[in-house]
Amino acid sequence: MAKNDEHAARAARGRTDKALGHRLKRLRDESMKPAIGGESGDAAADRDAVLDLGWGRLIFAQTFKTNDGIAEALHGEGPARRDIAFYIRDPHVLLAIAPQELFLDPSHTYRLDLSTYRTGRRQTRGYFIRRLTSEADAEAVNAIYQSRGMVTVRPDFFWTKRDSRAVTYFVAEDEQTGDIVGTVTGIDHHRVFNDPQRGASLWCLAVDPQTRHPGVGEMLVRRLAEHFAARGASFLDLSVMHDNEQAIALYEKLGFHRVPVFAVKRKNPINEKLFTHPPAEFDLLNPYARIIVDEAHRRGVAVDVTDAEGGFFRLSFGGRSIHCRESLSELTSAVAMSICDDKAVTRRIVERANIKVPEQLDADSPRKDIEAFLKRHGRLVVKPARGEQGKGVAVGLETIEDVTVAVEGARKICERVLLESCFDGEDLRLVVIDYRLVAAAVRRAPCVIGDGRRTIETLIRHQSRRREAATGGESRIPVDSETERCLAGAGYSLESVPAEGVEVVVRKTANLHTGGSIHDVTAEVHSTLVDAACRAAREIDIPVVGIDLMVQSPSRPEYVFIEANERPGLANHEPQPTAERFVDLLFPRSGPKAAKQALAPKE
Repeated sequence: MAKNDEHAARAARGRTDKALGHRLKRLRDESMKPAIGGESGDAAADRDAVLDLGWGRLIFAQTFKTNDGIAEALHGEGPARRDIAFYIRDPHVLLAIAPQELFLDPSHTYRLDLSTYRTGRRQTRGYFIRRLTSEADAEAVNAIYQSRGMVTVRPDFFWTKRDSRAVTYFVAEDEQTGDIVGTVTGIDHHRVFNDPQRGASLWCLAVDPQTRHPGVGEMLVRRLAEHFAARGASFLDLSVMHDNEQAIALYEKLGFHRVPVFAVKRKNPINEKLFTHPPAEFDLLNPYARIIVDEAHRRGVAVDVTDAEGGFFRLSFGGRSIHCRESLSELTSAVAMSICDDKAVTRRIVERANIKVPEQLDADSPRKDIEAFLKRHGRLVVKPARGEQGKGVAVGLETIEDVTVAVEGARKICERVLLESCFDGEDLRLVVIDYRLVAAAVRRAPCVIGDGRRTIETLIRHQSRRREAATGGESRIPVDSETERCLAGAGYSLESVPAEGVEVVVRKTANLHTGGSIHDVTAEVHSTLVDAACRAAREIDIPVVGIDLMVQSPSRPEYVFIEANERPGLANHEPQPTAERFVDLLFPRSGPKAAKQALAPKE
């Protein structure tokens, strides 16, 4: 028995030693290689390889003989660009050359061995992946980059690289709408600098945060891996922020392993958040407060978080100090706030400015008046007179029984409830700051897409998790009586299993907090809608406001006013410069003013 135990112990030690030896060998192979063309004798490989990718240059550090050469290449970074020196062998030496200019990127490098990679069983559903083929594709990719806070690229640059053998752009296209919902860029190192290791790398993986399709990122990574495997590449590398747990989990699931490879970047405004550390209390703020304090901090405006949980902070600059709660500041008067707080008052105020409003009735009116109101309009909207985030709102009610139930639900939010005529169309939010339009976005009701296997309730749960992840926990789809009513109206229940590809709208309201999605339309919004929003802001006399209209289309003049929100969520409208314009309003001398970018003239 003892001999058997001793034999097992020796075998275990042997396996441990073998695994350790393998890890040490991999460490030497992957991080301690000499410069290409140096000690290795790879004379055919190119020297000082630099690849322009539009958003910046990728500097292949292993092709440089000296760290001084790498530092000099980084010093040549263009304005509004983000250069990356990758495969740094001696980051400590490189940083010592220019400590005030360079910093070590806080990202991990992961590698996929393409010789052992196995394709997955999962198939794309509702979208497909293809090469970037047009300037329209390039513009859509830029829109996704902007929504993710990434540096954009001139569309013509994408177009000139569409047939490149060194750079490959893949996009994911929605089968029904034709919208681009994801993108990834691949670099073939052998094509760039005759890489003797025949490596490849993945960059700029980005998925539209509003997409309704699951697994887009995974399928883009798989498609790129299969593309390079077919070309004979030996591995696929990528760089990911050290705290991006969701992305790291995806890569590890696909077989990537971490390797000791480093990247160095220049200290510039784009990279500022990577080498500076804002106060820890900033992390306690919600996204709507955080976007403002980050912009203020970037400009040198002093920030004092007074109540992180409530989103309160004080900004001070040049002797002026203003207390804020997210986008609500001391510049908004109590009178303006009270007007926005009561939807009936808001309607009366803006109607005086000749703004089109829906017909309205108090829910406490006699039943016969409510029945006549319903008969006249066919469908009604029920909403609490006070409230926010779409709570208690029911849309498209066609029977007096549904109206009664909805009124009772709305009374849980506010004792006073209003009935309004229902206007068919899209829900448009216009953000007006300093009486100029800064952003416009269509808000669409949450929906799920059937796969022929799962119930609607399961699909809602999965979709809700994706919306929470994409919005930092701000958006989720409630499963309540309003959801059940909406499904019943379309002939479904929570237990129904819709066929593959069938889209099911699960709520009529398009509010972000109840699972809706937001789609920027600032560039196409009709001037009549801009004028209505700015006139409403002036009539209420409020410097920062979100004006909600129901429209047939953002590019058409037809509309009806819905409500005004005194504390619009500026973070919902990236990449439009909402936070910048807000801080401009508070402290005009803290940054460049954007009057020439206004979409509506200031009177």
